[in-house]
Amino acid sequence: LSTDQKSEFKTIRQQAQKDAQPIQDKLRQNRQALAAAVKANDTAQIEALSKTQGELRGQANTVRSEARAKIYSELTPDQRAKMDQIRPKRRKRNAKKAA
Repeated sequence: LSTDQKSEFKTIRQQAQKDAQPIQDKLRQNRQALAAAVKANDTAQIEALSKTQGELRGQANTVRSEARAKIYSELTPDQRAKMDQIRPKRRKRNAKKAA
């Protein structure tokens, strides 16, 4: 990566973190409320909070994916080809670690 690309990518990642922070805060609050609902055996609240948690996770995924798309769009064709080769290997390695 060029120096300019590194700087641009750092800015994109920082903005994504800034954008995701309120979502992460809501997720944390939601998890706490969900734990309380489980302890209270409040099935209606569990259902509502679970739905909200899924929506929040979707929002967080959108922020991350948009940042990745911006970074990918800034790569040269050669860099894109190299990333396209590396990504499946990383996913495979990470799947092994998770198992």
